[in-house]
Amino acid sequence: MSATFFDLQATHNPHRWYLPLTEGVCVGPPGNLFMFGGVGLASAITAMERTLERPVIWATAQYLSYARPPSIVDLDVWVPAHGKHTSQARVISHVGDKEILTVNAALGTRPDDVSHQWAAMPDVPPPEDCEPSELWPQENRNDLHGRIETRMVKGRYGEGVRDGSISPDGRMVMWVRPVGDYPIDAGMLAVFADHVPSGFGAALGRHGGGNSLDNTLRIRRIVPTDWVLCDIQIIGVHSGFGHGMMNLFSRDGELMATASQSVILRMREG
Repeated sequence: MSATFFDLQATHNPHRWYLPLTEGVCVGPPGNLFMFGGVGLASAITAMERTLERPVIWATAQYLSYARPPSIVDLDVWVPAHGKHTSQARVISHVGDKEILTVNAALGTRPDDVSHQWAAMPDVPPPEDCEPSELWPQENRNDLHGRIETRMVKGRYGEGVRDGSISPDGRMVMWVRPVGDYPIDAGMLAVFADHVPSGFGAALGRHGGGNSLDNTLRIRRIVPTDWVLCDIQIIGVHSGFGHGMMNLFSRDGELMATASQSVILRMREG
């Protein structure tokens, strides 16, 4: 993650980092902002990658509580196993004594030249031919949603009428990019991956989404790209909970990562 997209700071302890919470890394209604879950995972990934100087392979966040601005989130990096090519690490993010989220991850690379993907990017128009999303209008927004541009893929069920009609396939596909000159790295993909909950309202034909219980990101291969195609698949809902996944592709179809989440469903009327 670019150091300028959020202000992750080092301390004298190479295993401790801290993140001041500003409006630009938070979401929520006015007066009730909280740290975006994807930022929590992204900051933990960044802290581990900087501490260990290895790239993340997979990381999963368990969300425990909310952090609100203008508090400061401390991130403690633990490394219970550090091998020749792979490290197993953990981050505990907390505000004072209050634990906000725990992230478990593996990091590293291995000398192997085999590279292939079986998942294919859907045949979609380029972002230039897609309408800007109205899910999160950017005008007059200073929160995280105002720093991310989304364009819905034409012909997909996303921003249609919310009349309770169930989507036949539970899919929502959109192009996403940061507003500003920020690289697409593992941290940025973690932020994009936390948009899985936005697919639940679309799949159910209702207004709403979900509060993330977790966020798991699996990195395949990150390549330079200006836009990321987020192919969201809502798997199912039951008893007030839902499960969904996402494939994240570069503009030219490279599968960069996969993600999955479970959420507490939050639907609203009107």
